[in-house]
Amino acid sequence: MSETKTFNLIIDSEQLAWLSIDVQGEKMNTLQAAFADEMNDILGQLDAKKSEITGLIVYSLKPDNFVAGADVRMLDACGTAEQATELATTGQQMFARLGEFPFSVVSAIHGPCLGGGLELALACDYRVCTDDDITRLGLPEVQLGLLPGSGGTQRLPRLIGLMAALDLILTGKQVRAKKAKKLGLVDASVPQSILMEVAKTYATKSKPKRKAPAKEKLISSIGLSRKVIFDQAAKKTNQKTRGNYPAADMILEVMQFGLEKGFAKGLEKEAFEFGKLVMTSESKALRSLFFATTEMKKEHFGNAVPAKVKQVGVLGGGLMGAGIAHVSLAKAKFPVNLKDVSQDGVLNALGYNYKLLNKQRKRRILSKAKLQSKMSQLRGGTDYLGFNKAQVVIEAVFEDLALKQSMVQEIEEVCSDSTIFASNTSSLPIHQIAEGAQRPENIVGLHYFSPAEKMPLVEVIPHATTSDETVATVVALARKQGKTPIVVKDTAGFYVNRILAPYMNEAAQVLMAEQEIEHIDNALLNFGFPVGPITLLDEVGVDIGAKIMPILVKELGERFQGPDLFDTLLNDGRKGRKVGKGFYQYKGKDKKVDKSVYGLLKLTPSRSLSEDDIALRCTIPLLNEAVRCLDEGIIASARDGDIGAIFGIGFPPFTGGPFRFIDTYGLGNLIEKMNQFELKYGERFKPCQGLLDRLESGETFYN
Repeated sequence: MSETKTFNLIIDSEQLAWLSIDVQGEKMNTLQAAFADEMNDILGQLDAKKSEITGLIVYSLKPDNFVAGADVRMLDACGTAEQATELATTGQQMFARLGEFPFSVVSAIHGPCLGGGLELALACDYRVCTDDDITRLGLPEVQLGLLPGSGGTQRLPRLIGLMAALDLILTGKQVRAKKAKKLGLVDASVPQSILMEVAKTYATKSKPKRKAPAKEKLISSIGLSRKVIFDQAAKKTNQKTRGNYPAADMILEVMQFGLEKGFAKGLEKEAFEFGKLVMTSESKALRSLFFATTEMKKEHFGNAVPAKVKQVGVLGGGLMGAGIAHVSLAKAKFPVNLKDVSQDGVLNALGYNYKLLNKQRKRRILSKAKLQSKMSQLRGGTDYLGFNKAQVVIEAVFEDLALKQSMVQEIEEVCSDSTIFASNTSSLPIHQIAEGAQRPENIVGLHYFSPAEKMPLVEVIPHATTSDETVATVVALARKQGKTPIVVKDTAGFYVNRILAPYMNEAAQVLMAEQEIEHIDNALLNFGFPVGPITLLDEVGVDIGAKIMPILVKELGERFQGPDLFDTLLNDGRKGRKVGKGFYQYKGKDKKVDKSVYGLLKLTPSRSLSEDDIALRCTIPLLNEAVRCLDEGIIASARDGDIGAIFGIGFPPFTGGPFRFIDTYGLGNLIEKMNQFELKYGERFKPCQGLLDRLESGETFYN
């Protein structure tokens, strides 16, 4: 019996060659080092018949993807930078051979064409893709702390122009077919039914003579040098990365080098720097994050089969309710019934969803007809009409226990016996919400983060008698909504808010130690958080913080007691961004520190503490609490804790999360720093028992 291969070559009666890709036993095609011999063999066959062949079409046998990139697992097998460089060089050499044939080579693309898959396509003479929504093209390597290593940094700017290439490679963004055609990334975007037919017409054309993209000619004509473009890109990149992501800087360096020194030298540098990046702690951490999220998508919680969800109900028309309705409607594609106590609340939610969908229409992702169709599936009202058809009802009302319990009773009256009631509470224990319920097994926490349409995490919180089927159903629903769910234990603050609270409290302590607001925020931005803690308090709402903190103090103890500043701020009308003032003053998208807040809090601000000390002071209490959560079983694993912190509060992704950060920083170093801070600032820095035990045993969170 002959061995099944990934690459298969057929030459038809018209001497047209067809090269199919189908990685056996895998849902997605990925490029692997093990395929090199197979590919070289096929390239040899093509070379032997190059005078007879009229053209070559490269396509996928998978129904919904072309090539989703290189298999990231092979990078972890590299023990040295040299081995990783060798992988990149092998890929470059194989793709180079595709472009050297005397006949035209065409890639016929349907579905994701990413990373190494797009580099393969870029090495072809022509690219034809389907106009299907699942067709996406991009070079996402930067998101793994890498640069494209098989020619992408050199071929893309020469094809679509420097500025467009920088935008794609530095962000890792994926573009749809229409945008790809506009950029010149593909030569044609066609319905799937005629993909092969169109590819065939391109394969029989002579090889293209590519001209410099029009925008590049414009750059030359106005004297705008490449150096200016690279300088501007470096400045913009540094504002985003703050030096924490070496791949971004290296992408700029490699692209500039290749354009100045030539294609061949550019490829050499690309492979060399790729190898070095593979070995960085940042790339290792980002790759671990990729593997963790991939694993989590496959996990089932218990043996229960999720119930089939056909319709969703949402209670509350505020920002959270509107966002939850949107991901249920637009991502999960379920009809949604939304209820609010007032017609204004309903109109707000409907308007919010229309605005989000209309953005997609303006970007031509949705047609006007599809927008109208989506909006017709969102019904809003002040009654429960239609709720009896919902399999899951998600509550997003105020943080008031009695109100949430009354919502449970009302849903149990109007909905079926099997309807799941999911509470979006951010702090109230789920077992308290389930008290007095007729069917407590149907009640679960489903904690989204604001804004719900953007933030990727959802905490799933079963209480003691929540059924396995309920958990399985809401996990499946969250995934359909485009979320990454983690299952956490039912205690006050759950996991994410519980670790966030001491971080925010310490930022407030630093403020009360007379450090400037911007100095504190910048320290944590430079450390790698997406927003500073003082800005975050304004974003969440000072009033929300004032409600949550006492609950955590009551349930978990005095270590959650922060400095007493909430009442002072609220008495002065400072609720944060939503009212235009908190610690900052807001006008539209602009913000500036409201210096009158210093007088209000009786502070004389300074910058006497270093940024490093501020960042560690705020972060260490978070790390300490994360370890407590792991040891108390609030989270199932260090992996879940890392994902929860990164996706829930933006813990710096390049560190891999709190637990991987502790391993990298070194437990001994961390405890020494905590002891120093305890002597200087107080008992809240005392290492928890779990940290001390691990130091004694030599245990780490990851092997």
